[in-house]
Amino acid sequence: MANLKEIRSRITSVGSTMQITSAMKMVSAAKLKRAQDAITQMRPYANKLTELLENLSASLDADDGGTYSKERAIKNVLLVTITSNRGLCGGFNSYIIKSAKALMNDEFENVNVEVLSIGKKSSEHFTKNDFNVVSTHDALFNDLTFENVSNVAEDIMQQFVDGNYDKVVLVYNQFKNAATQIIMNENYLPIQTTSNEGEQIGDYIFEPGKKEIVEELIPKSLKTQLFKAILDSHAAEHGARMTAMHKATDNASELKKDLTLTYNKARQAAITGEILEIVGGAEALNG
Repeated sequence: MANLKEIRSRITSVGSTMQITSAMKMVSAAKLKRAQDAITQMRPYANKLTELLENLSASLDADDGGTYSKERAIKNVLLVTITSNRGLCGGFNSYIIKSAKALMNDEFENVNVEVLSIGKKSSEHFTKNDFNVVSTHDALFNDLTFENVSNVAEDIMQQFVDGNYDKVVLVYNQFKNAATQIIMNENYLPIQTTSNEGEQIGDYIFEPGKKEIVEELIPKSLKTQLFKAILDSHAAEHGARMTAMHKATDNASELKKDLTLTYNKARQAAITGEILEIVGGAEALNG
């Protein structure tokens, strides 16, 4: 059994760790509220815009702007991986990295795959392991605004239009609640058009014209889709970290209780031993 000084030291150490994890949990809870509000307000708008975009794309001719919905033989694929800049959030980052690797090894096994990384954790992993990382955008989380995300989206769209990529997929965690994140492998480009057989998609009156709508609506929708994915991941990160720190605090509390019990037993044994030595010494003197 460890001596009393060692056990006391461990109790102090666990107590300090528990204070840190508890503080991190509260910080993540506060950040989660803001991030959750942002994605909750954004999601209905983004989903409706995407739905409209799919219907619009289905009604467009190739010459009218089907540039972003043009299907090509898949030879070059871009995976946009969205993770966090920091750890201590359970399997939040590792699940995205595993999902991206699974896509590389299965669906895109025989094509050229490149990675555009958003978040230090995926950037560090894919760069360190010699994956083809074309660019990293870790600083986005330092100032997460639509304008900053739009710059990244515009670059991706231009690369697709130029034919550098035949398919673009977003890999990220979708926020469901504080304890649950859903791994998404979401098609980004080309745009998937609505294909409801036997149903009329709808007759549209284009004002001022199809070309103008395509130039405005489709790029805006694609920017919004990427922004929504990053907001989803941002909220999911804080939820995952809050949950992880909650579990860590509970585990530290249990460990501290066990160590305290062990300490009390060891202290009791030491006191008993000292009493026996005193009694033995007294009997020896009386004898």
